[in-house]
Amino acid sequence: MSASQVPLITIDGPTASGKGTVAQRVARALGWAWLDSGALYRLCALAALRGSVALDDEAGLAALAAALPVRFADGRIELDGQDVTDAIRDEAVGNAASRIAALPALRAALLGLQRNWRRPPGLVADGRDMGTVVFPDATLKVFLTASVESRAERRYKQLIEKGFSANLTDLLEDLEQRDERDSNRAVAPLRPAEGAVVIDSTHLDIDQTVARVLGAYRHRVRR
Repeated sequence: MSASQVPLITIDGPTASGKGTVAQRVARALGWAWLDSGALYRLCALAALRGSVALDDEAGLAALAAALPVRFADGRIELDGQDVTDAIRDEAVGNAASRIAALPALRAALLGLQRNWRRPPGLVADGRDMGTVVFPDATLKVFLTASVESRAERRYKQLIEKGFSANLTDLLEDLEQRDERDSNRAVAPLRPAEGAVVIDSTHLDIDQTVARVLGAYRHRVRR
């Protein structure tokens, strides 16, 4: 089976829309692999912050991304042998990731790495440009969204549960700024892919959202 024949679901959406959790559960339900593309940008941001690479040094960041010592294993994410699963979820890292994600050279450096994840029996990939740029031929493209208020509340609960300090008002402002930056960047702006199924999860829980995605996939493959 060639890579282009491997079934694939992309789930794009804004920060804290729940796309990572949904993608992981959909992948588990189907027995497929899961690609958290946002983690790759967060890993680059963390590596840059730790290695004193300026966030506007496009060539330096692209070189860093091309040789990123990353490993995904048993639900953990390792950077150069160190478990950074929680560290990459820090808000400072998230902000840095949003900034560097607009750099064309960095995105190009990560493109091949992301596409190499497409292997049998299938892949669920979540991010911001999975359906528009990285996998435009995906079997099913989903755009998962929710109101900025509900997303801020979700992120607040996540951070508190993980032991991080958080302020709901600051999170709301931060998400609004990220939405603006992600939607208006020159390279791969955040938007629904052509033909994408748009799901608003503002009033849905995770199980309901996962069911919507699985239902959309089954409907697509029956056509």
